[in-house]
Amino acid sequence: MPIGFQSVDFGYSRRVPVVQRFTIDFPRGRTVFLGPNGAGKSTVLSLAASVLRPDSGTIVYGRKTTTRRGDLTAFRRRIAWLPQQIESVPRLTAREQVAYVGWLKGMNRRDAWDRSLGALERVELADLAGQQVRRMSGGQQRRIGVAQSLVHEAEVLLLDEPTAGMDPRQRRVFHEILSGLDQHVVLSTHDVADLEETYDYVVVLDRGAVRFAGEVRDFLALAPHGTAPGRLAEAAYYATVREEGPVCA
Repeated sequence: MPIGFQSVDFGYSRRVPVVQRFTIDFPRGRTVFLGPNGAGKSTVLSLAASVLRPDSGTIVYGRKTTTRRGDLTAFRRRIAWLPQQIESVPRLTAREQVAYVGWLKGMNRRDAWDRSLGALERVELADLAGQQVRRMSGGQQRRIGVAQSLVHEAEVLLLDEPTAGMDPRQRRVFHEILSGLDQHVVLSTHDVADLEETYDYVVVLDRGAVRFAGEVRDFLALAPHGTAPGRLAEAAYYATVREEGPVCA
């Protein structure tokens, strides 16, 4: 069951649209979302999480939409959202904050508390469960955000640059977690290492338009003939958006 956009228009002002008549289905599986800065990726993920509301058009998951008032609570309970900026709740510990997010997503308090420790264990932060989130490093706060996304066992995970601020070992742990998930995942990132091993699908967005959407193998096939095996993803990206500079999220 995909999460889909049907002719969605959105802009932060009427004069500057970000997406227009935007239509796409993110298929079930693990989708990596690529594109240059300003392409609209964070906006699309925010719309999918119902943090932003479309000016027109519909966002659907199953029979639920973000635009029918009666659907919104049920829609949000099925979605886990990790934005770029992780907000710490004043004075809450890591475990309390993860449990609090679970409660906000409809879990009862006992279940949220019980599952919060397991979520922290998965991101290797169980030993810091009693530490206040605001006192943690940026990389640790990102991992708290990942734990928040896992605690209520959402059907869809929307992750906006989840590995930003993580060191190489923490990124490896994250990719191992991601590879073991059964949930539907859409993830924006600048890290295309392990793309073939970690993801099922690729979507490339540029200036609010989809430049590529398909399986990883078809994306890598866009790389020019003779590209070194370790540079296929980067070369395919450049061939798609035709811009100079590093891959950006």
